[in-house]
Amino acid sequence: MTALVLAFLSLPMLAALWLSFSPTEVLHFPPRGFSLRWYADFFESERWLLATRNSLLVGGATMVVATLLGTAAAIGLHLGEFRGRAVLLGLLTLPMVTPFIVTAASMFFAFSLIGLAGTLPGLVLGHTVVAVPFVLVSVLASLSTFDGAMLRAAASLGAAPWLAFRRVLLPRIWPGVAAGAVFAFATSLDEFVITLFLAGPGQFTLPRQMYANVREYMTPTILSAASLLFLLSVLLLLVTEALRRR
Repeated sequence: MTALVLAFLSLPMLAALWLSFSPTEVLHFPPRGFSLRWYADFFESERWLLATRNSLLVGGATMVVATLLGTAAAIGLHLGEFRGRAVLLGLLTLPMVTPFIVTAASMFFAFSLIGLAGTLPGLVLGHTVVAVPFVLVSVLASLSTFDGAMLRAAASLGAAPWLAFRRVLLPRIWPGVAAGAVFAFATSLDEFVITLFLAGPGQFTLPRQMYANVREYMTPTILSAASLLFLLSVLLLLVTEALRRR
């Protein structure tokens, strides 16, 4: 049964990966030959390369900002003693369950008022909103096995809060922090709806460029882009699994 579910989930993407090596513009399955023509077209196209650069740039910035905010929020929720922690946790994870179209439309109107719509910083902030909950959940899972008495012991020995965090807390929760960072990067890399609302003409990401390619003039190059995104996602999954085992 597990194998059937796995096949159901992976076969469409594997078929697209196979078709990306088709030598002709008219697609046939299975492909009538083997060619790297569409991968060459991808790496020779300024629009695809610009979209790739934007995706990596926005994803990297989102990963950094979301990791800092998510880790700080997780530590505060875990170590803090105050009423309403469950409610606050629910509010912080709300972007995970809110429809992205609602989040994107709200961001568009809010960011338009302050001049961030259509800018790269605005796009990073928009992606950060939906990436922070993944970091928060991942770090909270690591903190569940951390004993807060260790921080109090470090403080009693004269360690400053930053030193205690760096020498006592962080070494014990870093797999969760790193896994959250990977999830944040993957979330940004895959995000389309928020990008559609917030990105300007110069901030096309790979998902946005794939959408434009479908609307304007669809070529098998889109299969090459999809295959590269799929392989990168598999790599991120392997990294996350390695961190989880650690």
